Amino acid sequence: MSGSGDIKPPVRAQWVVVAGIAAIVAILLTTAVLLFLTLPDANAFNARVERLFIENDNLTTGAEIKLLEILAQSGTAFSEVLASYRMVIFVLMLLATGLLIAALMFLVTIVTLNRSMSEIERAGIRVSSLMIIRAENALLLNDMAFTLTPAAIETLSVLAEARMDDDMLSGAEIEAMISGRAVEDCDEAAGATRIKRLRDSLGNQIVSELLVRNVARRGYLLAVDKDVIRVV
Repeated sequence: MSGSGDIKPPVRAQWVVVAGIAAIVAILLTTAVLLFLTLPDANAFNARVERLFIENDNLTTGAEIKLLEILAQSGTAFSEVLASYRMVIFVLMLLATGLLIAALMFLVTIVTLNRSMSEIERAGIRVSSLMIIRAENALLLNDMAFTLTPAAIETLSVLAEARMDDDMLSGAEIEAMISGRAVEDCDEAAGATRIKRLRDSLGNQIVSELLVRNVARRGYLLAVDKDVIRVV
């Protein structure tokens, strides 16, 4: 089986990522510019207060001067709050850009992996070496090593021996060969359960689904060339 490192995103997917990122950045940049342009000037309030000072220079009583001072302080506070709002908006826009780009890349990655899995399913698993080591409950598949349970090794060994004899086994036959009972006394579901546990032990979904094939109404087999199988 070719390694997962050989699977590369198609050129079209790469262009989709580039175009999508460019579109996201352009849209958010345009939105940010329009948003900042529509925000009021941070010094607008101060300008109004200053104008009020200039146009009302006859306000000389203590209360009136105190009122003008309060207005000036309010203008300064308004400017500081508006400046902080601008910073918050800027940070949120950056965050939104990062999240949208990440979502786009995840989407493209998922689509690419789905296509790769479909190609693998169509082509089948390419196994150049399959060695079952009973004493160590181990499976060596190409350059991958799996440590299986004793029950999983027994099931895999039965399938390997059947494959070397060009046979296909039903669930009942698998259970009969492992348990030593007659086929008539074994349940099909028991063999299917052993196959499920073997796949669970393999862990890798692609490997387990493509290595151990289930042919409808016929049985189970190892989808590999019998010449590459070794049981020790």
